[in-house]
Amino acid sequence: MTAQTPPFRDSQLPFAKRIDDLLSRLTLEERVAMLHQFGPAVERLGVAAFRTGQEALHGVAWMGPATVFPQAVGLGATWNDELVRRVGEAVSTETRAMRSRDDRVGLNVWAPTVNLLRHPLWGRNEEGYSEDPKLTSAIATAYTRGLRGDHPAYWRTAPVLKHWLAHNNETDRATASSSVRPRVLHEYDLRAFRETVEAGTAAGVMPAYNLVNGRPNHVSPYLREQLRTWTDQDLLVCSDAGAPSNLVDSEHYFDTHEEATAASLIAGVDSFTDHGTDSTQIVERLQGALDQGLLTESDIDAAVRRQLAIRFRLGEFDPRLDPYADTKDFDTPAHRSLAREAAEQAIVLLKNDGLLPLTGQDTRIAVVGLLADECKLDWYSGTLIHRSTPLEGLYERFGADRVDFAEGVDRVRIKTSAGTYLSVPPADDATDEVRGAEGALDPALLAGRTDLPPLTTDTTGTELALIDWGGGILTLRAPDGRYLSVAEDGFVRASADQPGGWVVQETFRLEPHGSHGSDESQKSHESHGSHSGGHLLKHIGTGRYVSVTADGVKVAAQNPEILELEITERGEDTVARTAAAADVVLVVAGNDPHINGRETEDRTTLALPAHQQRLLEAARAANPRTALVITSSYPYATDPADLPAVLWTAHGGQAAGTALARVLAGDVSPAGRLPQTWYASDADLPDLLDYDVIGSRQTYLYFEGTPLFPFGHGLSYASFEYGNLVAHVGENSVHVTFTVTNTGSTPADEVAQLYSRAVTPSVSRPRRELLAHRRVHVLPGASTELTFELPLSAFEFWDVAHGIRRVEPGPYELLVGASSEDVRLRATIELDGTPTTPRPVLELGLNSADFDEQRGVEIVDRTKVSGDAVTPAQGNDGSQGSQESLGNTAELVYRGCDFGPATGTVAVTFEVSGEGSLELALDGGPVTARLDVPATRGPYDYTTVAIPFSATEVHDLHIGLRGPVRLAHVGFSG
Repeated sequence: MTAQTPPFRDSQLPFAKRIDDLLSRLTLEERVAMLHQFGPAVERLGVAAFRTGQEALHGVAWMGPATVFPQAVGLGATWNDELVRRVGEAVSTETRAMRSRDDRVGLNVWAPTVNLLRHPLWGRNEEGYSEDPKLTSAIATAYTRGLRGDHPAYWRTAPVLKHWLAHNNETDRATASSSVRPRVLHEYDLRAFRETVEAGTAAGVMPAYNLVNGRPNHVSPYLREQLRTWTDQDLLVCSDAGAPSNLVDSEHYFDTHEEATAASLIAGVDSFTDHGTDSTQIVERLQGALDQGLLTESDIDAAVRRQLAIRFRLGEFDPRLDPYADTKDFDTPAHRSLAREAAEQAIVLLKNDGLLPLTGQDTRIAVVGLLADECKLDWYSGTLIHRSTPLEGLYERFGADRVDFAEGVDRVRIKTSAGTYLSVPPADDATDEVRGAEGALDPALLAGRTDLPPLTTDTTGTELALIDWGGGILTLRAPDGRYLSVAEDGFVRASADQPGGWVVQETFRLEPHGSHGSDESQKSHESHGSHSGGHLLKHIGTGRYVSVTADGVKVAAQNPEILELEITERGEDTVARTAAAADVVLVVAGNDPHINGRETEDRTTLALPAHQQRLLEAARAANPRTALVITSSYPYATDPADLPAVLWTAHGGQAAGTALARVLAGDVSPAGRLPQTWYASDADLPDLLDYDVIGSRQTYLYFEGTPLFPFGHGLSYASFEYGNLVAHVGENSVHVTFTVTNTGSTPADEVAQLYSRAVTPSVSRPRRELLAHRRVHVLPGASTELTFELPLSAFEFWDVAHGIRRVEPGPYELLVGASSEDVRLRATIELDGTPTTPRPVLELGLNSADFDEQRGVEIVDRTKVSGDAVTPAQGNDGSQGSQESLGNTAELVYRGCDFGPATGTVAVTFEVSGEGSLELALDGGPVTARLDVPATRGPYDYTTVAIPFSATEVHDLHIGLRGPVRLAHVGFSG
């Protein structure tokens, strides 16, 4: 190092010392400015500008063309850690390559999403890996390991895990609170994050928009109490977009933005994503918080230090030593091959009665359905460089002369009240544009096209392709393939290559004239597939209705046009004709990832949309040799009884069609496995906002019904035999071996799954729980021995009675098989552990949220900083309003409370706020003590009240709550 070279530029020094030096050289103003997502350069020190956040969920997103891999839920369906690691490596390599020619591309990647797929109606189901925390953490660790790279000091990219914490609803996502009991928190939601962070492959996390137990995730104490205790590494916490402002504007959790920003920073947020590229408001709020004494310089320094730690790891200050600095690999043959391999491995064969594979030399194939010639992208996709639809894949594999196609759209002309028809004018000189191809830091700001002429009317009109995606949501497509869309000027044009955008401008709803959006009329329209009669055509993106003006067709708040749809061809008729002429029919059904289930919008049902159900029924009636190929971001509940074969794949990226055709032809034996339960009906689902997977028996871990298809399910063209299960309990682990033999005639992958079950648990435990898995390739007649070393911690649960993780002594059953329900081998082991003892309530009392069972309880924030309290859930008695809510009731059960020997307990103390009453009973018997709580000044104004209470020895304690009372803690004295 020369005398002129500052220590932070000295690559021989440890990163920590270099960060210390750089921090000491930065002014307070410069440090504060770094805390916005778009941190400016510090030119006097030669420090470049830096931004957090580059979307990279299944390929580099938003920045133009890139390799597009299967959706995250599809990567989860591969159950292949090593494959997913290679995908992460390819994505981060392309990130580096794109960065070298476009400095808008960032190296702090916001991926993967590790939220558990607890509820299949969640709109962002496509973004997660699995409903199971073990599988999710395994896949997330593999992906982040690939994103990070394998250099000991420098990282290829710095992955941030999304979205901390318990985030599974788009409905009211910025204001809803997830009520998460301690066992669910520790055994379920935290686990997916914890194991990946402990592996050292993640650079940080992003808090979610929602609240957990009444407290916004952006001021979550778990960032400090949990996340930062899992590793010695500096972790970067990046806010979600707009979330810092939500703390005041929508959540009303703080009175001022200075308070909110200070609380977020102190809780652990290090980078604020707010107001796009404009950092002025965040900088002003941080400076205001400093001026008001809400923050100190050391608070600022802690966040800047964590951000700088990431920048040093990314090689920013050591360009000559950065092993990834010269990465140029982009859209390579290896990446294309990997995209196809990932798409193949993601395909799940759900049912096969011998129809597949399609091996006949002269088999004539009909491929039909709304997704048969589609390669759909989602909000977090890049722009396609290569594209393969199911139809294209089948043409390529079987030959176009053996494949017939029918999309199944309804062909319509739209007649106006004047007797003319809506017409798409020619636009022969228009350029062919793909939305987002040029890249954008915020694609939500991309505007619709205005260079094309708006629709007009004439005496013949244009025949449009109408698709009903369910819930009465329609798209209309012109003969040239462009979708009708509405730009900022309000005119309707055939201008979009696909439905898309943050606010989709390509969806419409038909409303019978006079109904003004009646729910019943919409249901009637969808169930009968009828488009006849006078209608208004509502544009969903603007909420306005289509009208006809002298300047063209546009949407307006007034004078809606009364329209009539003339159906020139029904989709089911064309599908039936095509199916009848084929030897085998493939119905490709599913979703468009921008419609009915996406970020900001949850689904309302598991049912296949009625339009697609009609197509399926028409194909099946015309030809019993009909297979259903579901291409979707989430599960459906569709009866497979009359179908000889059913497959599912997530939207498979650029190679989806080629991969599907190879599996259908038997070139590849399918071996994908379901990463979540497919339920048989909506009746099997809990409420979307019910996060208590234990109490409401959610996911394969606790669900006691019969699923349509179970977690881990997937068939093969081969058959496999399991044998020779041996389990040995060691001092710190359980050693398990077994063999898998391919007894079929086809080389194939098998996904071996190892589960456990506590045989005699003292509390409710999972029916079975995934401990390990492995995807292996086995040749016909060959066997492979699989070995697993399971740490004893894999058998732990969270003991709410003592606030610890522990292994309960006793027998545990090991279950080995091909799915959570297809168990082939069993063995029972005996584990030592920490014995179950009663709750020491005399010494510790009871934290109210540490219940064993509950009815009607909502967990809320004890203070705005930390701690939990409980209260009756609002409106659980059907009442509304502050006075009527006094009738809200709830019950808590605490099992095995030790009240002491003969002298026992003589008094109970409650820490409470709000207003209402509390009742105590032992073992479900009569009420033995009651406390009326007078109104306190506010929800955080707790008072301590003691009343007489008599109990001895061990009993189950029942506490009833009535009214808007908050209970934080219960103490006992003898």
